[in-house]
Amino acid sequence: MSRGFESHTLRSFERTSVSEPTSAAKASRHRRHPVARHGILSSPHPFVQVLQILGAVVAVLAISIGTVGAFAVWDAARALEDSGVSIGDDETELPPSIGEIEGGVNLLVVGTDSCEGQDLALFPRCADDDGGERNDVTMLLNISDSPRRVTVVSFPRDMVIPIPSCPNEDGGSYPAMSAQMLNSSYMNGGLQCSVLTIEELTGVDIQFAASIRWTGVINMSDAIGGVDVCLSDDIKDIHTGLDLAKGEHTLVGADALQFLRIRHGIGDGSDLGRISNQQQFMGSLVRKLKSDAVLANPQALFGLATTALQQVNNGQLVLSSSLANATRMVQIAMAVKDVAYEDIVFVQYPTEYATGGARVQPVTWAADVLFQAIAENRPLKLTGEVSGGNGVEVVGEADGDGTIESPTATPDTAVTPDPSATPDGTQTPSTDAPVELPSSVTGQTAKQVTCTRAEQ
Repeated sequence: MSRGFESHTLRSFERTSVSEPTSAAKASRHRRHPVARHGILSSPHPFVQVLQILGAVVAVLAISIGTVGAFAVWDAARALEDSGVSIGDDETELPPSIGEIEGGVNLLVVGTDSCEGQDLALFPRCADDDGGERNDVTMLLNISDSPRRVTVVSFPRDMVIPIPSCPNEDGGSYPAMSAQMLNSSYMNGGLQCSVLTIEELTGVDIQFAASIRWTGVINMSDAIGGVDVCLSDDIKDIHTGLDLAKGEHTLVGADALQFLRIRHGIGDGSDLGRISNQQQFMGSLVRKLKSDAVLANPQALFGLATTALQQVNNGQLVLSSSLANATRMVQIAMAVKDVAYEDIVFVQYPTEYATGGARVQPVTWAADVLFQAIAENRPLKLTGEVSGGNGVEVVGEADGDGTIESPTATPDTAVTPDPSATPDGTQTPSTDAPVELPSSVTGQTAKQVTCTRAEQ
């Protein structure tokens, strides 16, 4: 087995102080996949937050290399660490030098729907807010080890799953729930509870986590200079106020946020269509961050760094204690920068509609195939639709320099393990042979260029 989730668990990222909420939770850990224990999201903000945060950290590194501004960098890093939230893996020891992080990484990114600190003009429903905060967008980012691959798994907010017992703010715990929508996990214990919920669902140990609110997404989008998106049709949604014509757009600020939140005006109007819309956004963001347009521009990176720190200070961004360290964030960013577009894969956790069609339920056997392939650090071959909710369509492919070309047919190179393989391994498939995912696992790669479709 390659050094992916598994090796990371056995070496540098073992959990040192985990509070097991219930005996049921303990038992479930024995049933987990052989995946490492590594690094959650709501309507607005997905993996975009992760990459923007990592880009901001690279800016901190660039500044700290020189002598000018060194104290400001140290002070900002200290403020980040002091604001961190415990999720159980609160590792503080770091290598003596800055470099690419060793082993694999699991990072949960959550976008919440909190009205705290939001602009009522942009979010009028906040005038009658009930005070709750839900994780309407939940994404798990895995960075494998040697060779590096990136997989981002989006979890539908309407998926009905068990929610484990989670610590509360009074030192007690919230009761476990056998069947609740995923987005209720943040209301029952905050970031830590969303982490525990995804851990129990997937068997993956999450070392790092972050959550961001609406205004934080707006400010980070402004700092990065916008993200290019493509529309196959005119898009208009009265719920978010988004009104965009067919074609390409560079979205910043509130428009970027609303694009990530939109669902009524695209595809089948479901959360599944919204997920694929977010994946289009993330693919474009990856291509931008990997180009010289951002990562090679010190001024842009400094703007990202200072904006990210401001979001922590104003309560719009929450980091786990394990992530709230500039050195650690730089190490994670460095592990992503050289991954090829085709090895950056965005998928939706497989689901099917429950009776009545209002909610979805997990398809665990298909998820097992996905997470086993990630555990073995095998390339992933998508066989399903690009969107679970008919939200986007593929219009081209991106070369390494970002040039967009017409899509080409992909040869069928997936390998199915032969049960008759001999002990000497002569029939054992290469660990670099692609794993063909079940068709219920929808998604796209960063190499695929997609456009959003209007609601059908």
